[in-house]
Amino acid sequence: MRDQTDAPAPPVPTPLPTLAAAAPAPTAAAALAPAPAASPPPAASAFPSLAGLPATAGFPALAGLPAAAASPARAAPPAAAASPAPAGAGVAGGRGVRAGGGSRVWPRSFADRLTTPLPGVRAFARLAREGAFRPGPDGLRDIPDLPYEPAPLPAATPGAVGVTWAGHASWVLRTGGLTVLTDPVWSRRILGTPARMTPVGVPWEQLPPVDAVVISHNHYDHLDAPTLKRLPRDTALFVPAGLARWCRRRGFTRVTELDWWESAELGGVRFDFVPAHHWSRRSLLDTCRTLWGGWVLTDTAVGRKVYFAGDTGYGHWFAEIGRRHPGIDLALLPIGAYAPRWWLRDVHTDPEEAVRACLDLGARRMAPMHWATFVLSAEPVMEPLHRARAAWARAGLPRQDLWDLPIGGSRTLGSGAPTAFADGPVGGRTDRIT
Repeated sequence: MRDQTDAPAPPVPTPLPTLAAAAPAPTAAAALAPAPAASPPPAASAFPSLAGLPATAGFPALAGLPAAAASPARAAPPAAAASPAPAGAGVAGGRGVRAGGGSRVWPRSFADRLTTPLPGVRAFARLAREGAFRPGPDGLRDIPDLPYEPAPLPAATPGAVGVTWAGHASWVLRTGGLTVLTDPVWSRRILGTPARMTPVGVPWEQLPPVDAVVISHNHYDHLDAPTLKRLPRDTALFVPAGLARWCRRRGFTRVTELDWWESAELGGVRFDFVPAHHWSRRSLLDTCRTLWGGWVLTDTAVGRKVYFAGDTGYGHWFAEIGRRHPGIDLALLPIGAYAPRWWLRDVHTDPEEAVRACLDLGARRMAPMHWATFVLSAEPVMEPLHRARAAWARAGLPRQDLWDLPIGGSRTLGSGAPTAFADGPVGGRTDRIT
């Protein structure tokens, strides 16, 4: 396909309308299967290094990546309408403001949203003393076995949801008539880490026109300026509270920033921003200045829901998300970057916790992510997949509901007859599940 930036310029993009009243939160809780026993509490407060990367990555630069020159615009999809959260659910300032059309007023810091405190001197000293930042030679030996099977994107079918794993936390979602990217990172390298272990699963030139992007938080492995630079500047961006300024400084004109439990609609998709057990930092001076979280994307015509967790540790928010958003069809959950456990457990789920989170959410299916792409921590590179499969089996869950895709693999939910599920990762084709 031709580069999206070559499209002709349309009329002035439609502005985003003002906030409307929110719908009340559902009261019925999703039925949850028994969860595995929780791991023992950590020996110390666990937090990753300053950019969301291992401590050896060092401090990121004080300034973000340079702003890109604006690309020619293309025809904009319908404007997004935002609705505030229920009273007391965390709306900054407790007042409705215009979404996408101007700056919103946020607290100077979101540190009060942290599940656990930031690490102290003792934790950093222990990490430096133990030096467990990367896998050893044995842990890296299986890099050639990492699942990478790129294939053409599934066709966009009305009423269906298509998901394609591009690697790490980057997905191509086709739902409600839109193509949506999650935390898009198409760069070969991110700040402070080795180059990708596996290529991107979807070449950029093979992407259909991108209607929207959702960002979970501002760490460099989730908010990648060089990738965003490749998008037309009228692409709709949905970002956490406090991050719109960063996006607008890079020329984006259709930015909607949301607090936890707020939502916005674009075309036939509702975007709900939900909490996560994580944090934010992009430079020396901006710790927790912007919010972090996950997204629930709902096809409003048929009600199909996909939950994208972003980066998160395990905790109480999963059950609450499931209560407010019952009937999640697919949960995209992180299973990697968890070792050493005492250091990372507060902010990154391990495979067993990811399965437990899926149960807490009441989600029918789980697709693992956040592994097999970048070396961010000390576990062996293939261990996350093996542990996730074992945890899923121990929980007694149907094998066909674990969508352990290879990078570049796709599956489609909602149309056609079920396809037999192989025992290994699915790739080289599109599986259709009703």
